Amino acid sequence: MRTRLALMAAASLMLPLLAGGHAVAAPTGDTPSFPKVPPTKPGEIPKYIDAYTPGIMKTEPLDIPADVMERLKGLPAEKIDFIKSGKSAAVLSSKQLFKQINETSSQQELAQYVDTVMTVYDQVQFHKGVDVETIPLDTKSPRFNDWHLRRPAELDPPRKPGLIDTSRYVRSYGSGLPTFAGSQIALTPEDLKAGKVDVAILGAPLDMGSGWRDARHGPNAMRVMRDGTGGTEVSSMISPSEELKIVDYGNAAIDQNSTERSMQEVRRMVGEVAKAGAIPVVIGGDHSLEYPDVAAMADVYGKGQVGVIHFDSHLDTGRGRIHLLDHGQPIYRAMKEGHIRPENYIQVGIKAHYSKDYYEWERLIGMRYHTMAEVEKHGWTAVMERAIQEAKKNTKYLWISFDVDVLDPAFEPGTGTPVAGGLTMREAIPIMRRLCAEANVVGFDVVELAPSLDPTYRSALNANTIMFSCLTGLAMHKKGITQANYFSPLSSEHGQDNYYATKGTKQ
Repeated sequence: MRTRLALMAAASLMLPLLAGGHAVAAPTGDTPSFPKVPPTKPGEIPKYIDAYTPGIMKTEPLDIPADVMERLKGLPAEKIDFIKSGKSAAVLSSKQLFKQINETSSQQELAQYVDTVMTVYDQVQFHKGVDVETIPLDTKSPRFNDWHLRRPAELDPPRKPGLIDTSRYVRSYGSGLPTFAGSQIALTPEDLKAGKVDVAILGAPLDMGSGWRDARHGPNAMRVMRDGTGGTEVSSMISPSEELKIVDYGNAAIDQNSTERSMQEVRRMVGEVAKAGAIPVVIGGDHSLEYPDVAAMADVYGKGQVGVIHFDSHLDTGRGRIHLLDHGQPIYRAMKEGHIRPENYIQVGIKAHYSKDYYEWERLIGMRYHTMAEVEKHGWTAVMERAIQEAKKNTKYLWISFDVDVLDPAFEPGTGTPVAGGLTMREAIPIMRRLCAEANVVGFDVVELAPSLDPTYRSALNANTIMFSCLTGLAMHKKGITQANYFSPLSSEHGQDNYYATKGTKQ
């Protein structure tokens, strides 16, 4: 009997996890009422950020129905107190709990069922002295820091700071060592300054924050797949490489056994690029990289001074998992440390299967989100305009974080957590170009490309196209072309007649 009841409890525990890997909270009203929260001050921790944990059942006293309370009579007081406490929410929802209590056939079976739930609750908790609290490192290792130690200049042949061309031919594009967008390379901040670099593209081959390994190959895949990264962009008739000094800044050092240690180095490298006067473009790697990217911007521009527009199928606002940082929960930590303010955090393209409490929590602390449901209801053009206006209005500086799984899998199958019903490339290209042209973008990342999952290479091609769209926008911004929805009159009209004017449509 105990075995069967344990299986029942285990099954109840697993049911919520089938909904996209997140526990499903108890149903709430469709239009929750939250207190009006004043905007947070720079560096301030949002007032309601720890009100509860989205995706984790709220541990609060249960309102037990009369029929369930009647069944509980006769149980020991400690079992009744446990049910009343709401601690069972760590195991299963109150709806499931009450249903199974009513379905037990005897007082003995009921007692064994409650005992099983209590046992599971105890076992999922951390037990000091039994469970490993931290991951031990060998601090006596003679190689403790060699993975990220910069090689001193004295160990290399003398050279003046500046950019390095990897090609041996006059027509260099595609003929030298693979680099991002076929660009020159830089190795030090002094190179960036001497070369008067506008944009430094930095690889961050980290995927330990994801349960779907391979994103660490994203940077090299985008280097090799140069298609989509050169020439003149048709809507603006601007060539980014002619207007911007773009370099490949190599890869950030990654400790392939530690996400936390790797975060420190990525944060330092991204900040290093920004302090040298260049715009960092980070190529991942998984989406846990959003945390060190945003933290680095706060280091340079000040806490709460940089906004984020986050393109993703997923909210990535989770917490309460075993590790404090992974690709599904970089945002809570960034806000908890005061790097960004919730009202300056904008999400676009959300369509993964999250329970209501995630959205309620985001409303509670003042975040902005734009789901594919909003796109379906109002149309992409209206949602795009709204997101762009929010990005321009709420922040002086803007970081763009682009998870390629925001694209429909038809365009981006090479990613670890694809979700059907996403953006098309025709929708993604203009918003990236416009954001980078119309807003004051100080950094950008492209993450979650997993090239081995797509033997057709279109995922790397499309990821490069997204990067190229942003580079185009940055070039437009540098030239002063910042008006809304700019199109070149040369490429958007052949000029042999006045067709669109006579039709009453925009030229």
